[in-house]
Amino acid sequence: MEIGAQVELSHPAERVWRALTDRELLGRWFAEAEMVEGVPDRMLLHTAGLPGFEANVEVEVTERQEPDLLVLACDEAGRLSELTCTVTTTKQGCRLELREVSTHGAWSAEQHEPREQQLRQALTVRLPAILDWLAFQQVDLRRADGGMTAELPLIGVRGRAGRNPRRRRTLVAVVAGAVVVAGTAAWVTLPPDSKPSAAPAPTATASPTVTAGTVTVAPTATPSARPSRTTASATTSPSRTPSAKPSRTPASAAPPPPPPPAPVTARYETDSDRLFGYTGEIVVRNPGGAPVADWAVVVTLAEGTTVDDVDGANWRQDRQVITFTGAALAAGGSQTISFDVRDSRPNAREPEGCTIGGQQCAGL
Repeated sequence: MEIGAQVELSHPAERVWRALTDRELLGRWFAEAEMVEGVPDRMLLHTAGLPGFEANVEVEVTERQEPDLLVLACDEAGRLSELTCTVTTTKQGCRLELREVSTHGAWSAEQHEPREQQLRQALTVRLPAILDWLAFQQVDLRRADGGMTAELPLIGVRGRAGRNPRRRRTLVAVVAGAVVVAGTAAWVTLPPDSKPSAAPAPTATASPTVTAGTVTVAPTATPSARPSRTTASATTSPSRTPSAKPSRTPASAAPPPPPPPAPVTARYETDSDRLFGYTGEIVVRNPGGAPVADWAVVVTLAEGTTVDDVDGANWRQDRQVITFTGAALAAGGSQTISFDVRDSRPNAREPEGCTIGGQQCAGL
């Protein structure tokens, strides 16, 4: 015997998958569910008393292809059946089809019609309401805090009376400082004496000779009794020629050591979740300017948890500790690791710990 129903939904397949596999959501639109202790991927649905059901149904996941296919083995007081849930993406959202086939025993004629009607009512009435509720939780209502307006806010546009006196004093100080700096630069570029110097006596000349950063005067004729200002300046003022100043940095000084390499970082995120596990994603980044050859991400899981379907890294498991390693990371490069977790805890969403190089992973 076979019972089937389908419904067109204006929601993405991922949201419908969550409603199918989340124990709390399942209890809101179909029947309350509880875990079977010590048996992973098995639940007890409290269907006794619902139309078309004579007892509670114990279900176990036998096949899972997120978010497209979920197959359950059902046991209702010794009557066995297989329930297949198929999710197909459409232009408007997705199509959900449920098909239950008896494999041992059969439903009575009084059970068949109420059971199928109960299933269709759950799909067409209660499930869409739960999906709408989930979608509403994802709407960002913070945009309504400032009211509906198309104008951008103007920051700092006020009258003269509203100006900040401290900011005004700071601006005046900055302008004054700029004037002082400009004046100092102009003074440095001026000659040693801006006043016109007296003409030297026609019988005396002086030729300055620069040696080792100092200036000496070698007279070529008998100087007059009154030396010129030019000669006096040459003998008393040191040369401002840049090449005459001694270098502050010795020629043999070693270059500064290169900065230490930036540490490799990692960020964890739960990519998807289901009834008995989740899919984790870790992005490893090298923010430095040099490649990093060795890196390792250490993830700590709960007791009794296993990992499979790892993509993007090599891995090994030692009890609850999973170590991911991979190829060298280029400067500014990244590597994405995804892994599937089978967790015995219901509704587990993330591992208990994640580190890289002794540092905590972001996002966890």
